Amino acid sequence: MIFWGFTSHTGVMSDSKKTEEGAFKGLYDTVVQLRAPDGCPWDREQSPATLRGDLIEETYECIEAIDQKDPAHIREELGDLFLLVTMISYMHEQEKLFSVADVLGDITEKLIRRHPHVFADVKVKDSAEVLDNWARIKVEQEGRKPKDSLMDQVSRSLPPLDRAYKLQKKAAKAGFDWPDTQGVMGKVDEELGEVADAIGALEALSRHAAEAPEGVRRLHEDLEGELGDLLFSVVNLCRFLKVEPSVALQRTNAKFTERFRHIEKRMKESSLELSKENMNAMDKFWEEAKEKS
Repeated sequence: MIFWGFTSHTGVMSDSKKTEEGAFKGLYDTVVQLRAPDGCPWDREQSPATLRGDLIEETYECIEAIDQKDPAHIREELGDLFLLVTMISYMHEQEKLFSVADVLGDITEKLIRRHPHVFADVKVKDSAEVLDNWARIKVEQEGRKPKDSLMDQVSRSLPPLDRAYKLQKKAAKAGFDWPDTQGVMGKVDEELGEVADAIGALEALSRHAAEAPEGVRRLHEDLEGELGDLLFSVVNLCRFLKVEPSVALQRTNAKFTERFRHIEKRMKESSLELSKENMNAMDKFWEEAKEKS
């Protein structure tokens, strides 16, 4: 959760909470006050660059809240995202580069322009045609230069797992895809076998690491490549089965965290240290946690 350097701004919102317009104006006024010369020192020190990590963190916290189907938590996390977007927009307004109103106006105009089937008389038969129109409007009406490659349409700034997923979706839309699940599963098995081979080669040479340090380094790079291929193929399996890999992994992270906390609790109750020597006890408590979840 973000810590913002203020405690209370009672009176800023008041009756403005009654409408969406008023509620946003209240948020905007609060941000302006925080960034004012007599505002909060911490908030005044921030910049778009310093808030990048918060933006990523809050996005994932919002995803977690959505996964939990907890309306109160979702409401809170969406508020944090609204705050970050408004804060970063206002920072640019302070530099006279663009205003918060510009940001809101631009996205509204874009939505109307890219949905002629809603705001004009264009007819579409399904969501696929909506996406095709969207891409064409970007080029024909907005003057976006067509990308040299479909791969260039996927942002390089995405987290690797998400970028792999989107790269594969682009390729699949062009027809480069597996015919069935068995083909994807076969690729996962193939990559897993290549990882096993790479591990075997590295372990064999590592016994003579002092004699061949360069060889060990190269084999470790090979192993890194094979593990990357394995991860990529698992992401492909997720995509083929219409599962968001980052969401699936987030669920597993939460599950692992919950089970390991159970291990910590039970180890403490048993007066045992968390250590390799007590692996049998930890494994037992892990199984206990699995039965509960």
